[in-house]
Parts: sequence; structure tokens; C-alpha cells
Amino acid sequence: MRRIARRQRRSAGGADGWVNRRRDHGNLIFLDLRDRSGIAQIVLDKELTPDGHLKGEQVRPEYVVAAVGTVSLRDKDAINPKMPTGEIEIEATQLLVLNDTRLAPFSPSEEAIQNEETRLKYRYIDLRRPEMQRNFRLRHDITLAIRESLSAQGFLEIETPILTKSTPEGARDFLVPSRVHPGEFYALPQSPQIFKQILMISGFDRYFQIARCFRDEDLRADRQLEFTQVDLEMSFPRQETVFGVVEKFLESAFAAAGVALPTPFPRVTYDESMRQFAVTSRTCACLASPTCAPRLPARRWPRCRSIRRCPWSRCAFPMSAN
Repeated sequence: MRRIARRQRRSAGGADGWVNRRRDHGNLIFLDLRDRSGIAQIVLDKELTPDGHLKGEQVRPEYVVAAVGTVSLRDKDAINPKMPTGEIEIEATQLLVLNDTRLAPFSPSEEAIQNEETRLKYRYIDLRRPEMQRNFRLRHDITLAIRESLSAQGFLEIETPILTKSTPEGARDFLVPSRVHPGEFYALPQSPQIFKQILMISGFDRYFQIARCFRDEDLRADRQLEFTQVDLEMSFPRQETVFGVVEKFLESAFAAAGVALPTPFPRVTYDESMRQFAVTSRTCACLASPTCAPRLPARRWPRCRSIRRCPWSRCAFPMSAN
């Protein structure tokens, strides 16, 4: 729909996607056609396309259709400022019904689905919702920003094996039985620890990957059985080098999400953290600031009291207290 939105005069064009909404005004039928980039309005005029108008009468929400016609500007009183494509519409000369569907249990246009089991059962419909589409796009943008930042700092992205040998780590392994060697098993990696150490002694001095990890352990608020982590390793590192690398790629990642992350990050020593908070993990990095952190040796620090005036108030670091 983005390419359609850029057209400002009458031109041949078309669109295909899912029917988000249908409005029947007699000789005119309006279809709001939805794809990943947005919504465009299709106009079916009975005089211009009798066959298309007839098909439009049978179309229902979530049908997959393709419209061919002319992209034209809407009348001034018909412009919808709430839509990126609100200034244009497609006067269809042909409508193709690519796929029909039964009535969906809920509409992707619904902002909230009350029944969680229904939402997950029909996940493919849930993923059509704008909110879910934005979430996937945001994840893509953040991952791309991390990759570009680390690549610019001289890191190589290297994939490591998923089926591997069990190594002692902090949780239980997931095991996969071997068909070729009965009675023996592969283990899914809890982290690429062994492999990145091999890479370091092989001369790959800067490595990273967006790694999938698997741990058979009890679920936590910030951890599930399988998760993704930014995994990196450096040879001959210095403390300031490590800080600089991490600050740069996190700054880029947050910028991709529209958050300006101030650098350098506040730093606090182990002794100071234990003296002020009695823990080494904080719920917000701004606790390193004297104005943000009253000297209370609390076991759990729920939230910075001065969060509104703190430059880190939008950082949303999910750092759990032990």
C-alpha cells in the first residue's frame, strides 16, 4: 500500500490483500484492503465494472482479493486524514477473489481479544492485527540495528551448531535422540559458550550472533524454555573496550525503537552497589545516580523514585533483583 500512497495523479495500479471492511452503498461498494504496509480503499462502481461489483457483493471480511484499476485522488470531502492512503483510492475495473474464508472467530481490527485461548488457537489471524505486525517490525528493526552496529565495530556474525554435545552449564539440557546411533543423544545448546571459545583460539577475535538458546528450567518473568540473546566475544579485551562496544550496539538498538539512550552509561562499582542496594542488579541503570537512588539497603528495588526526571526514564531495562 505504500507504493500506492505515493501516487498523486491518475495512474494504472492495483492492490492485493485481505478485506478489512466492506461497505455496500448500492451502485458503489467500498472495500478496505489490508496488507502488511497498511490499508487502501477499493471502489467498485456497478456501471464501470458490473462483474467486479457482483463479486464485491459476495466478498466478506478476511477474503483475499486482488483489484486492478486506476489510482486516483479522492474528493476533498472524502479524504481520510487518519490513513496514510487517505488521499487516494483505487477505482477498480477488475476484482479477483483469490481465496474465500469462513467467518473468523474474531477480527484482526479488534484492539484486544478477550479470550486468550481463542487468540492463540487462531494465531494466524491474531498475527494479522496491526499491533502484532508492529511488534514484528520493531523486532526486525532492532535486530538489524544491532547487526549493523556490531559489524561496523569489526565483529563477524558466525552461526554455531544447534545439535551438539551436552556441556555443564546452569540448567538442564534438552536432549534429541540420534537415529543413527541408538541410545545416544544430542543436546540443544544453553548458550554458544564452547563454540565461541573455540572461535577465539582460532583467531576470530570479534564474534557475535543473534543466538537461540534452550534451557530446561522453571519459567521466569524474563525467561522461557527457548529464547534469543545477543551473544558476543572478544579476544584481548580491555574493560573500556567492552563498555564501549556494548554501549554502541545498545544505543543503536534503542534508537531503532525511537528511544534516545544517553551514553556513556552510568557506572557503579560492586562495593557501592552492595552498600546502597544490597544487590548487584538494579531495576534501572539510573540508580547509579545519587539524585535517583536514596541510600536504602532494600532487598528489592521496585522502581526509581525520581524516574520522571531521570534521563534513563525511558530505558525500560528489564533487570530483575535477586
